[in-house]
Amino acid sequence: MRPEDVAAYLKEHPEFFEQYAEMIADMNIPHPHGGRSIPISERQILSLRERSKQLEGKLREIIQFGEENDAIGEKMHRATLALMGARDLASVINVTHYHLREDFAVPHVVLRLWHTNRQDTPEFAPASDATRAFAESLAHPLCSAHVMVDTASLFGGAAPLLKSYAYVPLRSTECFGLLALASEDQHRFYPEMGTLFLSRLGDMIDAALLRYLG
Repeated sequence: MRPEDVAAYLKEHPEFFEQYAEMIADMNIPHPHGGRSIPISERQILSLRERSKQLEGKLREIIQFGEENDAIGEKMHRATLALMGARDLASVINVTHYHLREDFAVPHVVLRLWHTNRQDTPEFAPASDATRAFAESLAHPLCSAHVMVDTASLFGGAAPLLKSYAYVPLRSTECFGLLALASEDQHRFYPEMGTLFLSRLGDMIDAALLRYLG
């Protein structure tokens, strides 16, 4: 008889455990970690303990994720209030750089804006056709372990040291800019990373910039 047949029989006949309770109580089975045999009841207790540890681990992960999300939410709230309070374009740009670098600890932040005749700050420096086409192709933020198109030049002398990137398109009815983030830490931004907060951050910056980019 195959083990599968025994398991199927026991599932179909749970009364077996009542009819042969004494025999089952006297049965010993291998310890899950080897070394000796133990009663079935002790094996059940060990299984429950192991399952409890697994559940505790999952609970700790959930709590950790919740705490991390709460912390990010607080940072998003502070950035939102600061962007709402910005009284001119220069303030919006300064707030964006400050909160990303100081509050979110993103070491390299680049903002490029186009569809405007202004060229009085680095944010309005000409962007290449490849960079603009790339930004316009993004429906959502993109995280990558590799620099995209020719955007390495945006980060100047730090470019050779960078190992992870996030790109946030800025758009209203059409794309008018790109927010590029980068880090020397290869795990800071990665392709499987969730982009919900990056999307919301982009929406906030969009709205703040568009007040002064008419």
